[in-house]
Amino acid sequence: MYSVGIIGATGAVGTEMLRVLEQRKFPVSEIHSFASTNSVGKELPFCGKLHQIEELTAESFERLDIALFSAGSEISKRWREASRRAGCVMIDNSSAFRMEQDVPLVIPEINAHDLVGHNGVIAVPNCSTIILLMAIAPLQKLGRIKRIVVSTYQAVSGAGAWAMKELEEQTRLFLRGEAIEPTILPHPIAFNLFVHNSAINESGYNGEEWKMIHETKKILHDESMAVTATCIRVPIFRAHSESINIEFEGERPSIEAMRETLAQFPGVKVVDERGANYFPMPKDAAGHYDVLVGHIRHDISNPHAVDLFASGDQLLKGAALDAVQIAESMIEQGLLTK
Repeated sequence: MYSVGIIGATGAVGTEMLRVLEQRKFPVSEIHSFASTNSVGKELPFCGKLHQIEELTAESFERLDIALFSAGSEISKRWREASRRAGCVMIDNSSAFRMEQDVPLVIPEINAHDLVGHNGVIAVPNCSTIILLMAIAPLQKLGRIKRIVVSTYQAVSGAGAWAMKELEEQTRLFLRGEAIEPTILPHPIAFNLFVHNSAINESGYNGEEWKMIHETKKILHDESMAVTATCIRVPIFRAHSESINIEFEGERPSIEAMRETLAQFPGVKVVDERGANYFPMPKDAAGHYDVLVGHIRHDISNPHAVDLFASGDQLLKGAALDAVQIAESMIEQGLLTK
């Protein structure tokens, strides 16, 4: 049994972490929730009991075997050394350490072996990267992937609970014909969409796109793979969707081979009903663990390429679930000792 801490327990991902730990019957001996000073003393439910939110200090880590972080990069950077000194394993949902060479960046279904030799910190990939690679990694057994072109349609919950509330309120205002003044997101989101609200770099890519490109190469251990991404924020409450074009180095696989391979992969559900024109949708992915993959077809413009469409709950498999699965995999591999 393990003493587990949730840092950022009142946020959209933190609350899902608590729920996933309970649902998956993770071997928890003690649960500790940490949040901002405004939340200290409030209570959160876990396994039928209420427990109080605590203030995070350096001494907190002495009581923890595992710390699941979902409070942003600055908080993760601030507490990394305290966690390490205490012998606590940090599983971090921020972007703070993802590209550091000695920090494993892990999707357990794909590269759990990278957990071996960790240095006290494991990074959870960007939510869009996770959804992308759950749809792509299974197909590597059918041939080397040479290039990936992906466009995302990202739900507002990726920007947090307040962004969800903003979409709800803006929708009411729009339908009443009233003016909309965004406060959380940079542009009106109700009945609108826009390029992901992260900084644009000198290459013209925003932060989300840049993460997908470089995290994909690190996780798949293939720096020669060509990857490009376009990330868009859409007026959906929950679950990201992605349009994916994959170019194989050699002959592309058959449609049936891809369907069969994807269907056999843990954490993927094939939704590919051409006759009914029924393919992955965020309404079906929201609240579920599996990444939905469908609209599988050969790219008629390129004899080596195929097209897919995927939807996944970015708060679950894109964040909280992946973090808990990392902890589970560490236990299975004997990498997490009390």
